[in-house]
Amino acid sequence: MAATDSIRHIQEVVVTDKLPLREIISPQVLSGDELRRMSSLSVADAMRYFSGIQLKDYGGVGGLKTVDIRSMGSAHLGVFYDGIELGNAQNGQIDLGQFSLDNVEQINLYNGQKSSIFQPATDFCNAGSIYIRTRRPQFKDSKGRNLRFTTKGGPGNTLRITSLWEQRLSRSVSASLSAGFLNSDGKYRFRYRRVTPSGATAYDTTATRHNGDIHAERAEVNIHGIIDRGYWDAKGYIYNSERGIPGAIVNNVWRRGERQNDLNTFLQGRFEKDVTSRFSTLLMAKYAFYRTHYINRDTTQLPVDNRYWQQELYVSSANVYEIVKDWSLSVAYDLRWNKLNADTYRFVYPTRLNNLISMATAVDTRWIKAQASVVAAFVHDNISNRSTSDNGADIRRLTPSLFIAVPLGRLTLHAFAKRSFRMPTFNDLYYTDAGNSRLRPESANQYDAGFNYGVNLNKADAIALSIGADIYYNTVHDKIIAYPKGQQFRWTMLNLGRVHIRGIDATAAASMTTSAGLSLSTRLQYTYQDARDVTDPTTPFYGDQIPYIPYNSGSATMTASWRGMSLNYSFIYSGERYNGQENIRQNHMEPWYTHDISIQYEWRNSRKTGYRLSFEINNLLNQRYDVIQNYPMPGINCAAGFSIEL
Repeated sequence: MAATDSIRHIQEVVVTDKLPLREIISPQVLSGDELRRMSSLSVADAMRYFSGIQLKDYGGVGGLKTVDIRSMGSAHLGVFYDGIELGNAQNGQIDLGQFSLDNVEQINLYNGQKSSIFQPATDFCNAGSIYIRTRRPQFKDSKGRNLRFTTKGGPGNTLRITSLWEQRLSRSVSASLSAGFLNSDGKYRFRYRRVTPSGATAYDTTATRHNGDIHAERAEVNIHGIIDRGYWDAKGYIYNSERGIPGAIVNNVWRRGERQNDLNTFLQGRFEKDVTSRFSTLLMAKYAFYRTHYINRDTTQLPVDNRYWQQELYVSSANVYEIVKDWSLSVAYDLRWNKLNADTYRFVYPTRLNNLISMATAVDTRWIKAQASVVAAFVHDNISNRSTSDNGADIRRLTPSLFIAVPLGRLTLHAFAKRSFRMPTFNDLYYTDAGNSRLRPESANQYDAGFNYGVNLNKADAIALSIGADIYYNTVHDKIIAYPKGQQFRWTMLNLGRVHIRGIDATAAASMTTSAGLSLSTRLQYTYQDARDVTDPTTPFYGDQIPYIPYNSGSATMTASWRGMSLNYSFIYSGERYNGQENIRQNHMEPWYTHDISIQYEWRNSRKTGYRLSFEINNLLNQRYDVIQNYPMPGINCAAGFSIEL
């Protein structure tokens, strides 16, 4: 037996692993506790705190919520849910209000594209991308199960209940079930005042917002597996809702009769493996089915009772190979099939087959990081109703991009140039009331240059500082503009032709943690945008700012945390803008801003059960404002929540 104080020599063990494929341009990120502290219920609410983003909110809990990036339009912004893009070939609008933050771990926003070459061809195609990552099960110590229940109540008799169950099935496989319920009558008081062009008050009244009720259920099942040098995921998702659509307040009419029922379901899977130390492969597949029932019994409109059924099938294969150290090449192929059915008269029953092939290469050295890619897109539309002379369309496009970053210690300089396009949606092309089957795809060019600087000061207190800024210039040709035609479900299509966009995005963040346990953090965002229609010099709106794009916008968040208690403050500002093509007084909209505060307290008992109480006040100064003209937003309101984790 060896003596306890003897010295033993063991053979050296060297552990090696494949270096991750690092991104050239870092995204804007909201994650973890920062998301949980925000007075936000949906992904759309959280997106307001990113620079370069414009949120279109039609009011209340049940109102449509979409975003666009750098004035490019929401159809140019790809939304990815756990790595696979959410699609809507019918109208191109992804309603981010349908996705709760309760099971979301991180939200990333990329301008241009996700600057990593190991990704599907679809990921290279958008002018910007949002990546929503849901929570992956984590088990402390020898625990094999996690449970969480949350309830939250707010204005308009709003009640939200969510639950999360996570189970360890084996050493390498885990599963989770997330479910949620939302019910609200959507009513809130608002004051509405309209002024005539001469300056006289047309009307000034206080009323209650109606037809903004919603009843929704959501369930999501995830299975996660780890294999040798890889992993796999499978997901099933269902969302069912019945809601009123709060209409526009026009001609002193406060009540509308629009209703919409949605059933959204999809199944998706992902498999990734490092086959060798130099070669990796990624396989993904998805099937989605969406059913929409739109009803309008408004006495001021023609009665409508329409049903739509969308189907989508998506498969992808991506592969990357490290040719030599610091130089990699990737190839990906994506196939997407969409079909839309409806029970409307003389509907054309369109289908779309989209083939994408991408090739990309990346260099990642100490002195420079660069990525170049090109995507070949082959899109074929077919329509089954032969009563029309239109036989669909065939589109072929090549879209290249180049990203470069130069690290200089704590400072990184970056730039990119990218060309992209987006197909007109089925509604754009074939909708009987507003469609235009001769629409051409939008094409966009993006040019960006910027920097990021970050420093950590680790002395008595842990202090981190970061700043970043980008200047950009975008051009959009054959731009298609959509806005409600008195109804949120039916849209008016406008083809502006050419739009030139110049802008600045700036961000700053600071955090500090003291030895006494006090944590302080702040985040600032600012955006300047000049987005002008330059289609036709003979039109009265030539050179005018395009609708609903503010020149100046920004946000600020501040948080103080100590011993389970946290105090959070957020401020959102949107500057002056215009609700029509002409920048005239009648179309001018005043700036709006909101202040929100919330307080949370978390603690654990002797059995390590976690509890959290929260209380929030939104729109603290009771600001009266519209994000979209004639869609008044709620005034001051409060909400409270309780959560328990086992």
